[in-house]
Amino acid sequence: MLGQMRPRIERIDERHIAMRTTHGHAQIDTEAVFGHHEPAVFGEYVREIARMLIKAVFITWIVALCVFAIEPARAAVDPAALTPLASDETEAKVEVVRKLVANGDAQARRVLDALARDAVYTIDGGKRLVIIDEEQMQDAATGAALGATPADADSVVLNNLVRGEIDLGIAALDLEAPERETRLAAAKELQGADNEELLPIIERALAKESDAEVQGVLALAGAALGLKSPDAEHRLKAAHALARSDDPQVRQLLATLVTANGDGSFAEADARVRAAAQASLDDINARLRKYEFMSSLFSGISLGSILLLAALGLAITYGLMGIINMAHGEFLMLGAYSTYLAQSFFRAYLPGAFDWYVVAALPVAFLVTACVGMALERTVLRWLYGRPLETLLTTWGVSLLLIQACRTLFGAQNVEVENPAWLSGGFALAGGLVIPYNRVVIIGFAFAVLLAVWLMLTRTRMGLFVRGVTQNRSMASCCGVPTHRVDMLTFGLGSGVAGLGGVALSQIGNVGPDLGQSYIVDSFMVVVLGGVGQLAGTVIAALGLGSIAKFLEPMSGAVLAKIMVLIFIILFIQKRPQGLFALKGRSAEA
Repeated sequence: MLGQMRPRIERIDERHIAMRTTHGHAQIDTEAVFGHHEPAVFGEYVREIARMLIKAVFITWIVALCVFAIEPARAAVDPAALTPLASDETEAKVEVVRKLVANGDAQARRVLDALARDAVYTIDGGKRLVIIDEEQMQDAATGAALGATPADADSVVLNNLVRGEIDLGIAALDLEAPERETRLAAAKELQGADNEELLPIIERALAKESDAEVQGVLALAGAALGLKSPDAEHRLKAAHALARSDDPQVRQLLATLVTANGDGSFAEADARVRAAAQASLDDINARLRKYEFMSSLFSGISLGSILLLAALGLAITYGLMGIINMAHGEFLMLGAYSTYLAQSFFRAYLPGAFDWYVVAALPVAFLVTACVGMALERTVLRWLYGRPLETLLTTWGVSLLLIQACRTLFGAQNVEVENPAWLSGGFALAGGLVIPYNRVVIIGFAFAVLLAVWLMLTRTRMGLFVRGVTQNRSMASCCGVPTHRVDMLTFGLGSGVAGLGGVALSQIGNVGPDLGQSYIVDSFMVVVLGGVGQLAGTVIAALGLGSIAKFLEPMSGAVLAKIMVLIFIILFIQKRPQGLFALKGRSAEA
């Protein structure tokens, strides 16, 4: 640094010299400054100027070193200010945390972080506070490294109130972070703050913030704190600003201002502020009602997609063979357990590709359940065609056997099926609405399975046979269609589709021996309402029943909503026994 700032002096002629530095040069008239002198005297003046410049640079360097040396001392926290943390008084601890936040330097932040992870201890009989991390001890006030951890070190006890204050303090300090995500998370954390001392910090951060989203969140956090201001104009401005908020806590805060107490008084004395708060509350409620409608609609579509996967295979088998398959729910269960086995295999032998076990489980579940279904059709059901009561009792017995077999193999308790990373989490939308990734994927998966089944039934030779046997079995047999083979393959297809539904169910709920019992009744309701053997009716019925149930649940509860749906289906079938879509064909018309 000294070498860079040292000037180089050059003589131009007897009257002029030039001083050159890294930042430019200057020409000096020596006769005007020093008068007319001989060359020897002139050299002395030049050397004197050079020495003075070197001394000035050296002094500046020394002062800078002193400033940097003093800076750590300035960053230290007053030890006496931390002493109340060792007491049992919650208010005193909260006050210490607020002072640390107001301090805002590096050591204060280290103390807050240490408090958040329970790393602050007291020694010397509670007279000194230290931070202990991995057997390394340092003074909490100065950050100076200390010796070994003494035996009398006692951790500082913090209750939930103090921890909440610490979290808010750390969030306030994070508003200065360079990362946008950190600042945004800190601003959202401060939206529920009730400490008025944070308002200057929020205002300073808002003045320096350049990101629009962070600015909006900070403005709402500042407005929420502004409602506690002693200035009525400030409260009025804050009440108007909060109309843009979607936070349920803000709605509760505004509702408190406009709700009368038992004696007729209000928490907010100013009528103008109450009117502004009521207007903002009305705006928030209108938006939240829209978000609740969107949430119910998405939940209904999600439930409908689950019912579609559960009922799609049943619609195929029931429509073709007229079999009331009470074991259809257990095929869902077999698909879920197949997913569990695929997960265990990947965890043991392919841990690097664990996130893709769900993709590998799809063909496994389809093949397992399809083979079990074809074996059931060939060994039991083929002898019971045309006898619906016997098939109902037989398939019910088969369901009990499958449930007990799974209990014997996997135990009576539920097994854990972990979501892969790409199915975890969700989209966080306005109004607290969260759309989980796994639900979105399941909706898309359900319609992909529906498309595959439709293409198979309408674009393949096997699909032509299935439709022919469904419409007129005897005529199809006379035309050379192998009806018994079609029955076996179709029952296997319906069972395999149920297995795919089990893979989807394993990602959103518990996997246990009784998994299928929760969906068998709903599956039959979907098939009966949509029309026997009709894919379009199955889709409309599944999505319709799912949406109706989710819209009724907030008003009546889940149990009463299901009862109301069942009553609706009974009344509908009384008027239209064939369902939404009637089966076409001579046999059906007969």
